[in-house]
Amino acid sequence: MIIQPKVRGFICTTAHPDGCARAVQDQIDWVKRQAPFDGPKKVLVVGASTGYGLASRIANCFGAGAATLGVFFERPASGKRTATAGWYNSAAFHEAARNDGYYARSINGDAFSDEIKAETIAAICEDLQAVDLVVYSLASPRRIHPRTGENFSSVLKPIGGTYTNKTVNVQSGEVSDIAIDPASEEEIAHTTAVMGGEDWQMWIEALDEAGVLADGVRTIAYTYIGPEITHPVYRDGTIGQAKNHLEQTAKALDEHLQAKSGSAHISVNKAMVTQSSAAIPVVPLYISLLYKVMKEKGCHESCIEQMHRLFAFGLYAGASTDAEGRIRIDDREMREDVQREVVALWEQVNTDNLESLSDIEIYRSEFLGLFGFGFAGVDYSVDVDPERGL
Repeated sequence: MIIQPKVRGFICTTAHPDGCARAVQDQIDWVKRQAPFDGPKKVLVVGASTGYGLASRIANCFGAGAATLGVFFERPASGKRTATAGWYNSAAFHEAARNDGYYARSINGDAFSDEIKAETIAAICEDLQAVDLVVYSLASPRRIHPRTGENFSSVLKPIGGTYTNKTVNVQSGEVSDIAIDPASEEEIAHTTAVMGGEDWQMWIEALDEAGVLADGVRTIAYTYIGPEITHPVYRDGTIGQAKNHLEQTAKALDEHLQAKSGSAHISVNKAMVTQSSAAIPVVPLYISLLYKVMKEKGCHESCIEQMHRLFAFGLYAGASTDAEGRIRIDDREMREDVQREVVALWEQVNTDNLESLSDIEIYRSEFLGLFGFGFAGVDYSVDVDPERGL
């Protein structure tokens, strides 16, 4: 099969196995060039196949020598349909980890379900006995509640009033105004049910009840705050309400884990080109401007660089926290000089000057890279077998 990108809105419906493998290997190679760090040894990553979850797995495996168990919901190749990028990413990670002698196992299924939690616990009992780090990096637009059967869908909306601001059509480069109507109370509740902390708490409680959390276990989940430009549609919107719930859950879990000398943490991460961020209006334009400014100032970080800093110099090195107890690895993004320049560009940017004022071309490139396209050394004209095994 000759695989080319097929972009539909903010998603690509195809993925390239060799390109995804190249992307994973690039992250692994970067970690190997850094000094090893003293971190966890047995790691569970819930949401391990893309973005920050995948980078967390790579950083701890190849940086700290950890055995890793990943949970995700991805689709293998079938007929003329390629697998999802996350499937190919995970297949490449497995091969690289095993080639270097590291334990790697993955469970594919609905992480919100009790069945997948039970399967994960069984795998830990069989192979690892206990885990000393649980990374919760699950991103999904929907959730079926395992106890009630209720089906929840999240929305990306402001709260309290219509929000109007600039946005960009990434493919065409057209900058225009967008108006987003406010969420209903039901939509707010549904978004919190999907993206809040309830499932994280269910995971930790299930693992604890099964006796597979090591003494001193740490668990961490990820959030984003961002600038005032994005607050109405993100931090002050439906997603922000869910993230507030996630952060409150961290405090409850931290208290719960004290009996095991454990702890729960929230890391505030930098804005990145991810499948999740591509879906949020306003954010792709902001990221394209942010990347330009941070690269010019020499403070830009990739996803793997962020996660390596979090684990090597943050969570396992006594990181300082903000007033809310959060680890802030968005510190470089939120620097006053960075934000001042981004705001100045935001006020100027339009369709005519987008290419010169922003890194929109880099955004497009990184977006396609999420699906394995655009990597040097990969011949996209060659017929490839889309099948890859974990």
